[in-house]
Amino acid sequence: MVFLIDYGMGNIHSVKKALEVCGADVSVTNRPEDICKSEKIVLPGVGAFDDAMEELEKQKLDTVIKSEINKGKLFLGICLGMQLLFESSEEAKNKKGLGILKGRISKFPQGDFKVPHMGWNQIKKKNACPSILNGIEEGAYLYFCHSYYPKPEEKDVIAATTENGIDFASMVCKKNVIGMQFHPEKSQRVGLQIIENFLKLC
Repeated sequence: MVFLIDYGMGNIHSVKKALEVCGADVSVTNRPEDICKSEKIVLPGVGAFDDAMEELEKQKLDTVIKSEINKGKLFLGICLGMQLLFESSEEAKNKKGLGILKGRISKFPQGDFKVPHMGWNQIKKKNACPSILNGIEEGAYLYFCHSYYPKPEEKDVIAATTENGIDFASMVCKKNVIGMQFHPEKSQRVGLQIIENFLKLC
């Protein structure tokens, strides 16, 4: 069973549909007691970092997420859901992140490139968690929509990078935790393949 966390700031419908298309049995919940029963956890997210952390804390989901990750449960963060895994964000005025991964979220610098980084862009595969990218070609295109990007302190957690004025970490993987800055649920065949790979992981 995959539990999809609904804390009021995720594109729940499209993520749920993509998981189901890939064969997952999905339950949408914001109840900590449900998440404790899950086999895999997915945290989507769109919007502002402070607002998202406030909602997670209000619903006591921050505590259960950290607890279940520490137990070794497989966890996927998508877009803002990935950024919340880090310690802090340049966007945030009041809130710290979950602190599962070392590093912070920074805003793209000013330059001759698009901010927000929106639309299709390529990934370059790195060494972390190669199984999540099984069947994905080097330079595959995925769909992005964000103005901030992760800067992991531990470079060995970077599973893929993408170029938007700078090379940034577009996918991270550390043990049972995976984060994707792109939206696999909006990335057609390639995104569905990545979701299938996630569902096959133990």
